[in-house]
Amino acid sequence: MTNNLLEVRNLKMHFPIHGGVLWRKIGTVYAVDGVSLKIRAGETLGLVGESGCGKTTVGRTILRIYDPTDGDVLFGGKNMSLLGRKELRNLRRNLQMIFQDPFESLNSRQTIGDILEEPFIIHSIGTPEERNTEVRKLLDRVGIPENAVTRFPHEFSGGQRQRIGIARAIALKPKMVICDEPVSALDVSIQSQILNLLLELQEEMNLTYLFIAHDLAVIKHISDHIAVMYLGKIVESSDADALYERPLHPYTQTLISAIPVPDPTVKREKRILIGDVPSPINPPSGCRFHTRCPIVKDRCKTEEPQLCSAPGTEGKSHLVACHYAGQRADFQEQSQNSARMMKKLPAISR
Repeated sequence: MTNNLLEVRNLKMHFPIHGGVLWRKIGTVYAVDGVSLKIRAGETLGLVGESGCGKTTVGRTILRIYDPTDGDVLFGGKNMSLLGRKELRNLRRNLQMIFQDPFESLNSRQTIGDILEEPFIIHSIGTPEERNTEVRKLLDRVGIPENAVTRFPHEFSGGQRQRIGIARAIALKPKMVICDEPVSALDVSIQSQILNLLLELQEEMNLTYLFIAHDLAVIKHISDHIAVMYLGKIVESSDADALYERPLHPYTQTLISAIPVPDPTVKREKRILIGDVPSPINPPSGCRFHTRCPIVKDRCKTEEPQLCSAPGTEGKSHLVACHYAGQRADFQEQSQNSARMMKKLPAISR
């Protein structure tokens, strides 16, 4: 018997592109292309990667804001892909989301009291007096004054609006919350306060988190396990400590090397990836990272690596999708070679 609260199996989300006079399908965006995840009850899985890699799409597809192209999402043992509208609404009471933009996610025409009361109304919970009491308790729990019930979202700072968004997410006492970059739009001084609030709520309510972010420093602070995503696929997955101590995929190594160290005396190896992220409309063949990988070989360009245990990590739940996992990339040499190539290019005439 498994104790996984959420299990995602080979999830795919492809968006068709239409164009022309007859508005025919002319292409496909492979936003999520075969993602599998498992999250145990009461734990946090951090999903990290560059902007545009499909992290947010994973979260929205799990919630069935988007209907998946393929794959299964099991929540509490129930396959969400097979649920009808009424069953899905009942299940969503236990599966909520905190959105990235704390202003756009709140209805500017509603007061804070109306926004927080809405979940109770949708699920027919309590009388108006009981709902009003619950709203005030929620505001107090996230550190917002009770008199906020009559005010509007534009009257609050970004950090306060995100606290209101968190209050809305926990209003129905869910089992799991999907946090879609909840601190990326906030000042650094406010980020730690929001993260600490999320950790406190997790301990009090035994919450399970899928925490989506592009900042590995933030992910490290809050996650039990981490999955690294690149261009619609998971390239590495491990316990948080193991991933930081021994990253196996070249992309993960780069992300970790980019974490700033608050000590000017510490010198670190400079690792810079060359080139841009390929388009999800036409992803590269073989390994999707091979166009930017510093240890790329011919095999990588034709054969797609599978997410599996790397040599020496069997039984440690450390999975990586790389034919040459664990090899240290010489990023400095790659950067110097790129610089030399740039010097050979003809000057642009003005």
